[in-house]
Amino acid sequence: MLRSTISRRLDTRRGAIRALGSAFAVAGICGWRLAHAADAAPALAGAASSAGGGAARKSDLATTNLLLAGASAGNRLIAVGEYGHVLLSDDDGARWRQAKSVPTRTTLTAVVFINERTGWAVGHGGVVIGTLDGGDTWQLLAGRIDGKDALFSVWFRDEKNGLVVGPYGYAARSSDGGANWTSFEIAPGELGERHLNQIVARGKLALIAAESGIAFRSEDAGQSFKAITLPYKGSIWGGAALADGALLLWGMRGTVLRSTDEGQKWTLISTGTDQSLAGGAQLADGTVVVAGMNGVTLVSRNGGASFEAQMREDRRNTAAVLATKRGYLLLGPAGIQSP
Repeated sequence: MLRSTISRRLDTRRGAIRALGSAFAVAGICGWRLAHAADAAPALAGAASSAGGGAARKSDLATTNLLLAGASAGNRLIAVGEYGHVLLSDDDGARWRQAKSVPTRTTLTAVVFINERTGWAVGHGGVVIGTLDGGDTWQLLAGRIDGKDALFSVWFRDEKNGLVVGPYGYAARSSDGGANWTSFEIAPGELGERHLNQIVARGKLALIAAESGIAFRSEDAGQSFKAITLPYKGSIWGGAALADGALLLWGMRGTVLRSTDEGQKWTLISTGTDQSLAGGAQLADGTVVVAGMNGVTLVSRNGGASFEAQMREDRRNTAAVLATKRGYLLLGPAGIQSP
């Protein structure tokens, strides 16, 4: 019943997704994730040959094309984005190469690793791909999960148990490493129809950044969620779990929220900017960097309690911040960029 309900809802909102994609393309990260999602190539779960038009192709321009997310796997850095590109660096971001094989050409929107060899990436068409060799080769685990056109975020607690989220309240769980997924209702009624933009997790605590001043919080590793009302009424696009136990969420109009009690209460942090914020990371020295639209970069050296705003001269948009051993890199429409 839930599967058919979601499918009918998607059919009535395809036009809305296209419109939202155009609008958010100006506003930020959700536009890049949604753009063309309604036209993603259909793919059947488990059918590698039909996911996103075939395998990703090698390109000399891969490092300068749209990249949406990054992760670390031991000493390796990984970045993912448009055309199914998966980029790898083993020298702290100085040089990059494409993965040997990626079974999709669809846009990849998120990536996560639980150790130096095991990771997952998700994207348009409900595609979920996995790797067991640090990102050199990838296998299709699922495609077009439950008919949804895009996935925005992925998190795995261990090698078996994972969670994916996407637009219009779509959420699904896996207990077998991503081979099979079961969708579930994040919340009843209209509350559960908000876009679910990013999963922020630590241990059994999981937060999902959503729209309209709402986030969803779980204390049991994503088995159940409760909606929490934030002291900001706009969209939240991302967040991070910091080393000292604090949690951050960020989003539209320069908004940063901070919690020191496992996400139960949140404080609005002054940032000195009204530019929307899309990605962030905590660096090796504890510094927190958050970046977003029109070249804005926020830097905190006290665990997100306060930030200093900086503006890049090129005014380029940023989708994600990738921490390195020596600092950080910015990912976005221009690919990989130095600060």
